[in-house]
Amino acid sequence: MNKLMTVVAAGAAVVLMQAAGVSSAMAQEKASTLDQVKQRGYLSCVIGNSFPGFYSLNKDGEWQGMDVDMCRGVAAAVFGDASKVKFMPVQWAQSFTTIKSGEGDMMSKGMTWTLSRDTSQGVDFLDTYFYDGQGFMVRKDLGVKSVKDLKGATVCVLTGTSSELNLADYSRTHGLDLKTVVFDDSAVRNTAFFNDNCDALTNDKSGLAAQRSAAPNPDDYIVLPETISKEALSFAVTQNDSAWANIVKWTFQAMVAAEENGITSANVDDMRANSESPVVRRILGVEGDLNVGLGLSKDWAYNVIKSVGNYGEIYERNVGPNSVLGLEREGTLNALWQNGGMMYAKSFR
Repeated sequence: MNKLMTVVAAGAAVVLMQAAGVSSAMAQEKASTLDQVKQRGYLSCVIGNSFPGFYSLNKDGEWQGMDVDMCRGVAAAVFGDASKVKFMPVQWAQSFTTIKSGEGDMMSKGMTWTLSRDTSQGVDFLDTYFYDGQGFMVRKDLGVKSVKDLKGATVCVLTGTSSELNLADYSRTHGLDLKTVVFDDSAVRNTAFFNDNCDALTNDKSGLAAQRSAAPNPDDYIVLPETISKEALSFAVTQNDSAWANIVKWTFQAMVAAEENGITSANVDDMRANSESPVVRRILGVEGDLNVGLGLSKDWAYNVIKSVGNYGEIYERNVGPNSVLGLEREGTLNALWQNGGMMYAKSFR
């Protein structure tokens, strides 16, 4: 009897283990974001509501900006068609939930890569596509020349952001007794500031440039000289899906590598047909099989560059000196490494 029970129990254990194995395999299959994206037929990209230069609606009701181009680049890599992307504008507080739930396939919304977010929000951060830093904007007629002149002032800030935490640290370190006025919605925060409901507005300096450009009278405002933090704006995807993470990060690498090698959206066809550079030929899929490990077509990087351009083109079009934001690139961390910056493509081999 005992022997029979042992046999039955062992059999049941095998069945449970097999079932568990099947469940595990199903879970792994379900967790493949690339398969989900392909089956769905479009990329779901999490952005914010409005951040001119990075994500905002143009007069035709189409999304535009640096973050938007990054999403379109990934769609081009996967589908060969940059239009196969659905943008999901969400409030700051819902950003991580949208990725963890699988509603969003990637997040490209000016999110700073921090230790706590990387380790406790169920996402993996990938490449930094824009190096920024936090600053302050005030009305010019206040006569304020430095953040240190703001002792006891009220400051508008978005709640739950690294800006809110940096502000608290800076105020405490310098004994400024700054009083925060927090908001969930960046548009409401901006309106409050421009209606004089707080003395200063704090955000990443690229954000301040965007908000100043949208002010009723931009010349009435100045950005103070201090930069109080490092803000590495980076992509994020769901945690533990390295195949999908590889596609997002190598799409960005292709943009940077293209600029390093002089490949643009305008000359990419000529480069693909005539370049004798082995690096260029590998990037564009003329030689080698670098696409195999990604599970993409040979011309995936060609499609990215043809659709949205190299990193320099994306920068200039959206935030560069001739854009609404007017941000210089030369001499900043966003320059290519050959020019003293931090933009450095990993090897295509």
